[in-house]
Amino acid sequence: MTAPRTTTTRTFAARTQGNESVIHDPLTGLSHRASTALGSGRVRLSGTDVGSWPEIHPAAVHADVPISVCWSPLVRCNLACPYCLDDKSVLELGRAERYRIANLLAESALLGVDISGGEPLLLRDLPELIDVLVAGGCAVSVTTNGTHLARRAEALAARVDAVRVSLDGPDAERHDRWRGAGSFDQAIAGIRAAIAQGIPTQIQAVLLRSTARVSIRAMVALAAPLGVSGVTFLQMLPIGEGAAMADDEQLTDDEALALLAELSSTADVPVRLRTREAAGGFTVIRADGQIWRNQPGAHAISSLHPLRTTSDLALTARDGSA
Repeated sequence: MTAPRTTTTRTFAARTQGNESVIHDPLTGLSHRASTALGSGRVRLSGTDVGSWPEIHPAAVHADVPISVCWSPLVRCNLACPYCLDDKSVLELGRAERYRIANLLAESALLGVDISGGEPLLLRDLPELIDVLVAGGCAVSVTTNGTHLARRAEALAARVDAVRVSLDGPDAERHDRWRGAGSFDQAIAGIRAAIAQGIPTQIQAVLLRSTARVSIRAMVALAAPLGVSGVTFLQMLPIGEGAAMADDEQLTDDEALALLAELSSTADVPVRLRTREAAGGFTVIRADGQIWRNQPGAHAISSLHPLRTTSDLALTARDGSA
């Protein structure tokens, strides 16, 4: 569970508490503690330095609001992944309401916002929404299936702090089985375009019982030649579309940790596992403007209330990890 290795500086978000700072990494979604005061808001730091600082779970910060959230401003997607976390019955807010949500997130004390979906690159005004968040001091990442990334990478490059591209396999045969013909080649082209534009880029992959044992090593082997900064494996959550396949495809956290134990020390790029336990309590703002939080253990998600003011983001239970 190491942070990306890089000698260049990139953007993080910091919150100073006394003589220490909490650092949010938009590339990995991880939080770190630095034994120095770095100020608050967006900061340029060496990825190597941040990776050497202790990783902390967001709940250990004891903040009033989450360290980071996932914002899904749309439900629409050009693919149909069978484990999608989104609720397809949710209605999407209009343009004016999207900007209202973006401004509320920017005005809050959040350190990070990951824009997801649906497929966020289908939003024409995505660059402008990112601008709002960045102006408020947030570190911003975009999680995408990558199929539209090649054509939008240039517009994102001057704005977004990181891109996370979802892959289901290390080649077209294994990836396209889940996402459709041609989707692997488009995603790889998107990754290359993002890296060419200087965007810190990471691969994300959902662990499925039927594929994990034969594909995780190949997925990591694919990462280094592409030039991505790391690979994050996500435990499948039995939420949204994924609830229907949980019994057959869900690994326990212990099984997932065992699968990745050797890779974490031998891979050419940093490898991370986001367990279900760590995801418990993580906050999601869905396309209808409602705040949702994963239940403990992330075996379900609960709707709380609409996001109308920044106070609606207040934590009432343990914060969760991205």
